Amino acid sequence: MPQTPDQDRLPGGNAASPGSGIPDATELARPLRHWLGPVTVQALTRLSGGASKETWSFDAVAGDGSRTGLILRRDPPGRPGEPGALDREAAAIGLAHQAGLPVPEMLCCSRGPGLGTAGMVLRRVDGETIARRILRDPQYATARRVLVGELGEFAARLHALPAPAFLPEPDPLASLREQLESFGRPSAVFDLALAELDRNRPPAREPVLLHGDFRLGNLIVGPEGLRAVLDWELTHAGNPAEDLGWLCVKAWRFGAGQPVAGLGSREELLAAYAAAGGADLSLEELRWWEVLGTLRWGVICLAQAAAHLSGAHRSVELAAIGRRVCEQEWDLLLLLQPAAAAAAAARRPRPSGAAAAAPAPYGRPTASELLEAVREYLLDGVLPVTTGQVAFHARVAAGALAVVARELELGPFPAETGLADAVAARLAVANPKYFDAGPAS
Repeated sequence: MPQTPDQDRLPGGNAASPGSGIPDATELARPLRHWLGPVTVQALTRLSGGASKETWSFDAVAGDGSRTGLILRRDPPGRPGEPGALDREAAAIGLAHQAGLPVPEMLCCSRGPGLGTAGMVLRRVDGETIARRILRDPQYATARRVLVGELGEFAARLHALPAPAFLPEPDPLASLREQLESFGRPSAVFDLALAELDRNRPPAREPVLLHGDFRLGNLIVGPEGLRAVLDWELTHAGNPAEDLGWLCVKAWRFGAGQPVAGLGSREELLAAYAAAGGADLSLEELRWWEVLGTLRWGVICLAQAAAHLSGAHRSVELAAIGRRVCEQEWDLLLLLQPAAAAAAAARRPRPSGAAAAAPAPYGRPTASELLEAVREYLLDGVLPVTTGQVAFHARVAAGALAVVARELELGPFPAETGLADAVAARLAVANPKYFDAGPAS
């Protein structure tokens, strides 16, 4: 599954501890040596981010002392991927690498006997994956100017490759409708989006090889620009506009204003795609797939929440992702009914501070003040002295506490509040950036 916004990979190591759910690195070193031959496995480190795959960085040291940086990606033990997913991912990476596209070289893959779960080993590519750094740090200023063009070219070259016959070609609307039915159709906004998408389907196009999760957060970027495209687990065949529409989904702008990955305009993306040999896609087609991508991410958030709430995989990360469903409802309203959404935003309630000030019946510190104390501990006490998965989840937990504190302060909605007003009110407090930036671009 895709990563949640602002929850990117953070480099660094962590040691396993009893009950942590994090496997001891020595458990993985033995099968890795079996795969890779007479090498010593060193610096085996769990990387952060990603809600559906484990990612480990390590060095393979040969007898002559030469060192090769590698990456292991595997299904978390107890959470196997979809049958055949590893074969599809390996095939797509292999095709892209052979065509000279910037992707990590895959060295080997296993369906589980050695690692206890399916996974693959890839050559490590140096660079930055954390979206907020790519979008804001001065050393990536040049990259920010060229990335939209590079991504358009990458997509065009990928879509020109022959799609393996065994790749699935799902009907995206049917798939989303089926998933929503399985959750009991919990969102009127999602139902609205499904109906609008069904009424306004764009013309069919010849299916092509798709990455399936083409976005900021799955890219390795250097100061000069794109170095590699990662995470091919959702590859499939389909409409070429699907990859481009997913790149435009607001969640993958990570707070930046520009519609394409926070970096540039839709027109710039389509021009670069066409110039590199891609199909002549219209803005209307791209918008349809952007709406569908926003709905898709909302459904993924529902699924991640269900994995946590059911007990199948208890995780603060999955719990935090689940609470992003309402953000996708608001983003869909911005896309489908911008005037009504703007009017609802103008009527949003403002936090009063009452929850923090009220001492009764338990005295002080109040619930809000206790939450803030724990949040400060995570941000100021835990994050500075930890790295890797522990630091990553400390940041996720701090964000979750902030959501709860703001929700306590806002209080319950009146029963007569309309749906758009309710969504607007919730998100105005939890995520002011969705309102302060004005209508969706």
